[in-house]
Formats: sequence, structure tokens, C-alpha cells
Amino acid sequence: MDHVSRPLTSPLLGSVRVPGDKSISHRAVLFAAMAQGTSVLSGVLDSEDVRSTIGAVSALGAGVEMSEAADGSLELRVTGWGGFGPSEPTAPIECGNSGTTARLLMGVLAGWPVEVALTGDDSLSRRPMRRVTGPLGRMGVVCVTTEGHLPVTVSGGGLVPIIFESPVASAQVKTAVLLAGLRAHGRTVVREPARSRDHTERLLPAFGVEVGIAEETRSCWVDGPAVLSAADVVVPGDPSSAAFIAVAAALVPGSDVRIEGVALNPTRTAFLSVMERMGARVDVLPDVGPGAEPAGTLHVQHGAGLRATTITPDEVPSLVDEVPVLALLASQAEGETRFEEVGELRVKESDRLAAIVEGLAALGADAVAEDDTLVVSGPARLSGDIALDSLGDHRLAMTWALAGLVAEAPVTVESFEAVDVSYPRFLGDLHALASAEEQA
Repeated sequence: MDHVSRPLTSPLLGSVRVPGDKSISHRAVLFAAMAQGTSVLSGVLDSEDVRSTIGAVSALGAGVEMSEAADGSLELRVTGWGGFGPSEPTAPIECGNSGTTARLLMGVLAGWPVEVALTGDDSLSRRPMRRVTGPLGRMGVVCVTTEGHLPVTVSGGGLVPIIFESPVASAQVKTAVLLAGLRAHGRTVVREPARSRDHTERLLPAFGVEVGIAEETRSCWVDGPAVLSAADVVVPGDPSSAAFIAVAAALVPGSDVRIEGVALNPTRTAFLSVMERMGARVDVLPDVGPGAEPAGTLHVQHGAGLRATTITPDEVPSLVDEVPVLALLASQAEGETRFEEVGELRVKESDRLAAIVEGLAALGADAVAEDDTLVVSGPARLSGDIALDSLGDHRLAMTWALAGLVAEAPVTVESFEAVDVSYPRFLGDLHALASAEEQA
């Protein structure tokens, strides 16, 4: 499906609530399936990726009752397999486009005497899996990959704990190893070169499993064996989805937008600091309430006179998914914006680093990749009147749609249906914020 994004001549105004956080939704479903008892999950993101995880745990023997809430989110009652472990499925588990589903499932399955094949679509089948199968192999798991990619067959069983020095800051790798560690006898430790998302460390205690954390060494650990206990979880709004609405408000003159109920986990909100450094007007209004994750409202207004900044390597793990849309914002800022050590973008749903450079150049902006550094110079006049391929990547699809709002002519986004992976109602929310006579 192609989408034609047209320039706006009036501001984005009003309030919106973005869908539930994708990373937390995945974990809530997986942990509930692993737990003893029945968990109630609300605010779960209804997207293709999360449905891949729901389908996977159902195939592995968890009981799942699912209904749709009035806001379009999912409400789930998940009865887990607890100490009995997952059932061996009769067919391969299809992970779709979801790297989180595939990588975290490897850790879930690692300590159980089952043999499970994991498959995915063409895009997921190009993404690296050795970063997970390597440490799991050290723990005693047999993982047979296809030249380091999906399909992967996992044969679990008795595990030994390890101290794993991860070469990359990856919440998926960290979580897979920690989940495997729950079945090992002893302490499993993961150390990272930089701090990655900590949703697992925050959510596991809600399911009755403590996670040790040493900030000074960027380490965390679990002691096994341990069985999770059922918990009720409310999933807050996804900050990565909120970033696209926030950047839209910062780009479109006169805009004044409130994004409500957004997760404010500090490992996910570095994009807000970058926006503020660039001159966007951003206020964060925290909510007061229970939950493993902090949440609140983002108030974003158009920033006149945007200026360049440098995104350092330490910041990248906390905003890697927002680089495409921040690069678009940088194209409208005065000066040279540098995104340092963003090579991880090459192994996302697409080669995002190359796609950002090619897409911005086609729009008339100045962007280059120097090894693993992305450099965007501005401000640029975005010409529009072109077609840009999303490459089946949801982050690119939304970025190019925003480009069309501030270009001089419409931008056609090819394969726009990729947004269903994380933000199915993206266009609807933009329409709601646009003036009545405008169409986003």
C-alpha cells in the first residue's frame, strides 16, 4: 500500500495517546506465559510484532484469552506454564518481522527439554542471531542456525550459569541471556559496553524474580533456578511511537501537541534531550501512580530556529530506534548534526543507515554516512514530489510520511503498511491533530 503525504499549511494541535509500548508488551506477554498462574495484561500494543509473540506463547502451551479495548489496545488473560515448562509445538513458530520475538524466545526455551524451530519473514531472516545463540551455546543450549540467521532450531535442557561480556549494548541479547539464566543453577551475569533498555530488569520483579543491578559496571544478574509468579501489568504508551508525533509537532510551524500516557523510562527518552538541544520546546509532565515503568505526558511545541547537535555513542542505545526521525529533524536544523557510532542501524529491519542517507538526499537534504557516523547538514528545503520506499521498515515509513508534511510537494511512501508492526493507527492520530481542512 502506498501513502501520499501532503504538505501541511496549518499546525498540529490537540492531544493524542500513542499505542502501548512494544518492548514492554512483548515482555509482559512472555513473562506471563512463563509464570505460574493467570496474569491480566492491559494496554498491550495491538500490532503484528506483538501478535507474533502472542501466537508463539499460545503454540508453546500458554492459555491466552484476548479482547480489544475501546482505545484499540489489547487486554489479555494469560495462564502460564510455570514450573511445568512449555510444550513442544507441532510446527515451527513463525516470528514474522519481530526480532524481539525470535531473540527473547531463544532465552525462554533455553532451559527446557524441547526442540523448537523459529522462522521469520525475509527481513527478519537477514538479521543476525549469533549475538544470542553464542552466549546461549556457552550455557548448554544447542542452537542450529542458518548461517547465523533464521530459521533457528533451539534444543534446550540443563544449563550452566555464565558471566557474559556482551560486545553490543542490546536489550534483546541481555534479556535472552537473563531468561535462560532463570533455568540455570547459580548466578548469570550480563555486562554491557553501554546501558541498554532496562524493561526486563524493571518488569521481572513484578513477576516475583529479583534482578541484581550494578550501574557502575553496567551489569545485571539473576539467580536460578526461579519460576515466575503471575502478575497484572498495565503497559504505558510507546516512547518510540511518541517520538514521531513529537518530531512532527517540532517541525510544523505553530504546532502545540500533548502526548499522554507515555513511558518515561530514562533508557528510552534520550530523544527528548536531543530535541531540546536542537531547540524544540518539550515539557515532560510525569504521572503519579503505581507500575514498574514511569509514565507521563509530553507537551511539544514547534521549535523555530532549530540548531545542530552531536549525538554521542553513549546516547545511541537509548535512541537507536529514533535515529531516522531525528535525522529528518536535523535536516531542518542550522549546522551539522552528527550521530556517532550508529552502525547498529545497518542490521535493523532494513539497512537504516543507508536508507536514511538515500532518502534524505532524494528529498534534497545533505546527509552522508562516514563509517558508522551519520552526518546531516541543514537547514534544507525538502523538495517532495518523489516516491520513497519504506523497505518494509516501519520507522522509515513514518519518517518519510512526516517529511511529506513539511516538504514543498507531496511525498509518496511505498509499502506504507509496514507501520502496522508498531503503530497501526499512526495516520489516524496525525489526522486527528491536523486542522479539519488539512489531511496528513
